[in-house]
Amino acid sequence: MAVKLDVRRWAARPGISRLLDALGAADGATRYVGGAVRDGLLDLPVSDLDLATRFPPDEVQRRLGSAGIKAVPTGIAHGTVTAVSDGQVAEITTLRRDLSTDGRRATVAFTDDWTEDAGRRDFTINALSADPVSGEVFDYFGGLEDLRERRVRFIGDPLQRIAEDHLRIMRFFRFHARFGVGTPDPEAFQACVARANDLMALSRERIADELLKLLALPDPTATIALMVSSGVLAPVLPEIGPDAVGCLSALIRDEQAAHIPPDAFRRLAALLPRDPPTSEKLAARLKLSNKARKRLAAAADLKAPDDPKARAYRLGQEGAVDSLLLDRRPADAAAIANWEVPSLPIRGGQLVDRGIAQGPEVARRLRQIEDRWVAAGFPTGAALERLVDEVLG
Repeated sequence: MAVKLDVRRWAARPGISRLLDALGAADGATRYVGGAVRDGLLDLPVSDLDLATRFPPDEVQRRLGSAGIKAVPTGIAHGTVTAVSDGQVAEITTLRRDLSTDGRRATVAFTDDWTEDAGRRDFTINALSADPVSGEVFDYFGGLEDLRERRVRFIGDPLQRIAEDHLRIMRFFRFHARFGVGTPDPEAFQACVARANDLMALSRERIADELLKLLALPDPTATIALMVSSGVLAPVLPEIGPDAVGCLSALIRDEQAAHIPPDAFRRLAALLPRDPPTSEKLAARLKLSNKARKRLAAAADLKAPDDPKARAYRLGQEGAVDSLLLDRRPADAAAIANWEVPSLPIRGGQLVDRGIAQGPEVARRLRQIEDRWVAAGFPTGAALERLVDEVLG
């Protein structure tokens, strides 16, 4: 008996019916593919609708243009056109087959064979497609059974799949953490362990992106533990501490206790020694943003003020929440999570007006006032005036 997906909910979205009509969905030329089908079968929220089509990219653009739908050639060399239909964004990719791969990128040719296109995907649960009209699900590699069993399995030979794109090692563990139950597929796991060093051939940005996606999942502790014990994570995170898994597990429990949403950067900090230079080195290697680098360094700072509000003032609210949770202080983290950090209400010009000579002396006195103000709990009004009078003598 054919498995069917309720696709009416997607067709009801603004612009989707018009898009499907333009792409010949009623004639079987276009299908829903990938994550939308997988998540739809699992009754998970579906935000992005990806489509695959038999039409070559130039024909896709022509058809969209004729229907008055905006077409953006976002990945035209690989057959991908982004459509914007009544505000709804969808990626449309022409069916493809790989001509060559080097572990980082593929050279492709277009095809009209659905099985061939599905066969170039990574996991069986990601190779499902669905007819946009009837909802019939097409499964060429046992993805439906794997989905029922909550098993993540490579299509074909795992070593070959990894050789085509080394990032699939990281993706395997991320998908297992999100969809898998129990121990991972043995053949896939062993292949990932055997080829873990292949990750070093990838750009640091791609590795960081996958790692952060994994850490952002509700509770990736068991999967991270498996990656650490098997050595898979060592090429990616050689700085990882000996108690990293325990720190991550404790952090996630404290996030939940404090009702603070998961955060990938905070969890990355939990895997590292509490040492700012180590955090800086990792952030530079993974080419993280300046904001992320500062955040990891703040989380690693063991000299931060003990008082939660003083810590928020010195490190910023986000940095303070991170470090308090890493210090196993969920109640304090919760208390400042929505606290509005004040600004020092005294400016240098006010000190000059009171007779302090312009220059370094103003900055020195301001620092003194700031330190006293923070230590006193951020007073205002008359209490602030008395504090300033005491500092200025």
